[in-house]
Amino acid sequence: MTYSIVADQLTKQFGTFTAVDHISFQVKRGEIFGFLGANGAGKTTAIKMMSGLLLPTSGTATIAGYDILTQSKLIKKHIGYMSQRFSLYNDLTVFENMQLFGTIYKIPRKELKDRIYESLRSLDMERQASTLVASIPLGWKQKLAFATAILHHPDIVFLDEPTSGVDPIVRREFWKLIYQTASQGVTILVTTHYMDEAEYCNRISIMSDGQMKLIGTPSELKEQMGVSSVDEVFVKFVNR
Repeated sequence: MTYSIVADQLTKQFGTFTAVDHISFQVKRGEIFGFLGANGAGKTTAIKMMSGLLLPTSGTATIAGYDILTQSKLIKKHIGYMSQRFSLYNDLTVFENMQLFGTIYKIPRKELKDRIYESLRSLDMERQASTLVASIPLGWKQKLAFATAILHHPDIVFLDEPTSGVDPIVRREFWKLIYQTASQGVTILVTTHYMDEAEYCNRISIMSDGQMKLIGTPSELKEQMGVSSVDEVFVKFVNR
C-alpha cells in the first residue's frame, strides 16, 4: 500500500503552548482525508508543518516520500496548497493569475498555456480568461484557486477551509472537483467546519487541544459513537 502522508509523533510548540501534540497518522495515495476540529485545535499548524512552511519542534513526517525536516524544497514541488483566505490577485485577470503561479511552479512555457485553458474548460470558465479576478463571484474564485493549486499536477493537495463563506450549491460543485482530482490518484487533505462535507471524505480525524482524538471512516466513527451523522459525532465528542 502506498502512503502519500506519514506523520510520526509530529509536534509543534510556541513557547510553552503546544499547538500540535504528538500526532501520528497515515494517508493513502488518492485518499480524501478530513481534518476536523474547532478553531485553535491545531489543524492549520499541522498542515503548515506537512507542507514545509513550518518546522516541527519534534517528530517527523514524510510527504510524497520526502522528509519534512531535510527535504522541504522537494516537498513544495510535489504539493498544492489552498488557504481559507482567497490567495489569488484581484488586479490580475484569471489567465494572468494562473500564468503567474504556473511560472512559479516552473511549468514549461510551451505546456503552461495549454494546461491553463484545459483547466478553465473543465471549470466552464474559458470565457472568463481575460476577466479581472476582482469581478468574478466568490464561488468561482474558490474553484479558480483550487484549479491553480493543482496546475502543476501535484501528488498531494492541502485544502485549508476551502469552502468557507460560499453557498451550499457552490460547495457541492467544489466537492465534485475534489472527487475528480482524487480519482486521478491525487491525495487530498482538507480541513472544514462543515460536518456535511466530512461525510464526503474517505476518512476523517477530529483534533482537539492539538491532539488527534478520533480517526476513521465516517461510518466507523458514527458506529463507534452510536449516532447517525458526523455532526452528531462531533457534538457528542465535544460534550463527553
